[in-house]
Amino acid sequence: MRLVSPLLKHIVYPGLSKAGYLRHAAGTRPAVLTYHGVLPRGYKLVDPGLDGSLVSAESFRCQLRLLKSRYNLISPPEFLLWCESGHKLPPGSVLLTCDDGLRNSLLDMLPILQEQGLRCLFFVTGASLANAPTMLWYEELYLMLLAGRENFALNLPEIGLQANIGYKEKRRRWWELVRKLSRFGVDRRSALFGNIRMQLGLSERWNADYCEDPVRSRRFCVLNPAELQQLAAAGMGIGAHTVSHPMLSQLSPQLAWSEISDSKHNLEQALGQEISAFAYPFGDSSSVTPRELEMAERAGFQCAFVNVDGGFGSRTPKFALPRVHVTAEMSLAELEAHISGFHRSLQELIRPAGLSAAVGSNA
Repeated sequence: MRLVSPLLKHIVYPGLSKAGYLRHAAGTRPAVLTYHGVLPRGYKLVDPGLDGSLVSAESFRCQLRLLKSRYNLISPPEFLLWCESGHKLPPGSVLLTCDDGLRNSLLDMLPILQEQGLRCLFFVTGASLANAPTMLWYEELYLMLLAGRENFALNLPEIGLQANIGYKEKRRRWWELVRKLSRFGVDRRSALFGNIRMQLGLSERWNADYCEDPVRSRRFCVLNPAELQQLAAAGMGIGAHTVSHPMLSQLSPQLAWSEISDSKHNLEQALGQEISAFAYPFGDSSSVTPRELEMAERAGFQCAFVNVDGGFGSRTPKFALPRVHVTAEMSLAELEAHISGFHRSLQELIRPAGLSAAVGSNA
């Protein structure tokens, strides 16, 4: 698929989009898009891989205009009604969602949504219930590794890691650490963070620029309770994204259940409203298993979302709803190819279906 990707992106998808084929190929079930935020004005990219999940304000505005002109953008309550009772939706329906609850959700994304008269379902973590400036721990970990020496040693017997790490290995080791640290609860993970920071030779305030700079804090810090209240008061939907954003599959049953059920309870207490939707952190086949699907249902959510590509299949389970992950490099034609399910169909011709097929068999 990688070999033909440029052909698809630059010739096939634009041609099909211009001809209207992709629009008419969209299924009868709603498609769901997931964003991870809008890059603040004046922000300078820290790392292409890390920042590539966020889109520019200009791209976001263009995407919304395209969607409004060719599809039916539905609100979170309309989607929940469809999900719960089969409420009839217009053809070509699309739901907007956004994960993580970064500050740019309120300060950079919300104004564009309001300008276009649209609503979005925002999934936030328990970190947004803390008053102190807080970053997503896995992003903070990557920034910590970047800030450390070019070559360094890590000795973490608690997680079975002892290695000399060079600059080119940082990203691979980061993902290994994310998996290993996801096994622990918040307090134990925080203690391990402190150990890593000291081994990297960083001060306690190494991240001050990310938390205190007015532009970088909008990119890296999550909403605080007052900002979360503002987002909800603006008419946006709020969903749960666990307490601390771990890879749920790596946790013990007790810790996984706490991450899922407590996120619902804590948000309901803070906002005074029912939290009906849930999004699994990372949302791929390595982080979501049938165990997590069952827990989301048992916790009382009406539906839950994964992050696999494509439109809805004929047997999509309510607790493994697929979404199209919108990235910074995605063109408008490519976006349409994903919404219609055309991109996914091509993938399935070349390789076996991923998580969606696995969870579909358990619906």
